Amino acid sequence: MAEVKVPVQLRTEFGKGAARRLRRTEQVPGVIYGHGADPVHVALPGHELMMALKTPNVLIALDLNGKKELVIPKAVQREAIRGFLVHVDLLTVKSGEKVTVDIPIHTEGDLAPGSNLLEHLLNSLPVETEATHIPESVTVSVAGLESGHSVLAKDITLPAGTTLAVDEDTVVLQVVAAQAEAPAESEGEGEGSEG
Repeated sequence: MAEVKVPVQLRTEFGKGAARRLRRTEQVPGVIYGHGADPVHVALPGHELMMALKTPNVLIALDLNGKKELVIPKAVQREAIRGFLVHVDLLTVKSGEKVTVDIPIHTEGDLAPGSNLLEHLLNSLPVETEATHIPESVTVSVAGLESGHSVLAKDITLPAGTTLAVDEDTVVLQVVAAQAEAPAESEGEGEGSEG
């Protein structure tokens, strides 16, 4: 996974008013924490951060007072209606360090013929992996699976250096039979006619 460089500035003002002033200038307030260091309050450019966050578990390179920091997003708060970035928590990571992240699950292939439906019990898979080599996603083949079949976490092929961070017998996907709706009974049917 490539690093995304995002400029950053230290924040000296705190509170709602200061955060609103930052957002009006298209900056996003954030906090960098990790490795036992004191939290560092920063302001990040909104557009660059939004573009970086389009990649799940993106590795962001920050230039903080002339020192390069590698971080991954840990919590992102968005405005409820319009989806604007409101605040971001960033976790400091080092090359070679293991982190626990959720990676998206993609499926490929067609289910067995019939009225089968694929149910996603997990949309992302918790894994432990090296911070600088986080997989973007995992792909699971569901080709030919019939109703009653399940895909367990241990059945998913993970990239080298990545291990499950969830019980291996956790059901991730399952195939269920489509439920047919009972035909609606029309009124007056079945009643005897008098003659």
